[in-house]
Amino acid sequence: MSRKLPKYFFNFVCLLVYIFLLAPIVVVLLSSLTTTEYIVFPPEGLTLRWYTELIEHPEFMQSFTLSTIVAFGTAIISTAIGTLASLAVVRRQFKGKTAIVQLVGSPLLIPSVVFGVALLQFYSWIGLAASPLALILGHIILTVPFVMRLVVASLVGFDRSIEQAALNLGAGPMKVFFQITLPIIKSGVIAGAIFAFITSFDDLTVALFIVSTDVVTLPVRIYTYMQYQYDPIITSVSSIMILFTIVLMLVIERVLGVGKVFSSKN
Repeated sequence: MSRKLPKYFFNFVCLLVYIFLLAPIVVVLLSSLTTTEYIVFPPEGLTLRWYTELIEHPEFMQSFTLSTIVAFGTAIISTAIGTLASLAVVRRQFKGKTAIVQLVGSPLLIPSVVFGVALLQFYSWIGLAASPLALILGHIILTVPFVMRLVVASLVGFDRSIEQAALNLGAGPMKVFFQITLPIIKSGVIAGAIFAFITSFDDLTVALFIVSTDVVTLPVRIYTYMQYQYDPIITSVSSIMILFTIVLMLVIERVLGVGKVFSSKN
């Protein structure tokens, strides 16, 4: 009995954690089905009216498309930069290595508001107007540290004798990288790309300083809409974002397996 009690307590704590994590998602999903003109939980009646009314608000779909394009571009470029930088940091010794590592990780320590103000001032100085390119450049600075940490973790314990054997057999450095190194560290690379995509797609604080009336990401669109409206259209948009994320995770699980993606092992 004394041995079973801790196990029951552990399961109870796990159940509380699951409820704590899933409760906000359930509240948003159910609130999007209410028949009232305002957000309420539990919902009063069930309807899909607020999803159909999204057709009358094409600005949300435009912002969703923009956020997806920016997040996709950020994930590709950040993953390429982060992977190459990780290889250099782990395998090379050069002057100023520690300073460069600290500099790359500094966006994780600087408050997002301060970083947004700094980006705004810098873009004004170089004359770069609000655009998808400006958003991608800002998000690259934010997401490269995430990619580097995951790729560096996958390089720990990497057996370089495999690469050396391939080089001795006549394979070129590029062929060794794409056919040996990259497949071995792909879990860290893919996990870094996913983190970069999600971080860029959900970013609000930095995007607030960069967007304009013509370039508005989905988080900024939701934030500005809620300043003047509080109807369930917001929860319906949020529900679509949640379902989009769930579909993305299911695809990853189907293709690679979530456990492999978020593990440093292959």
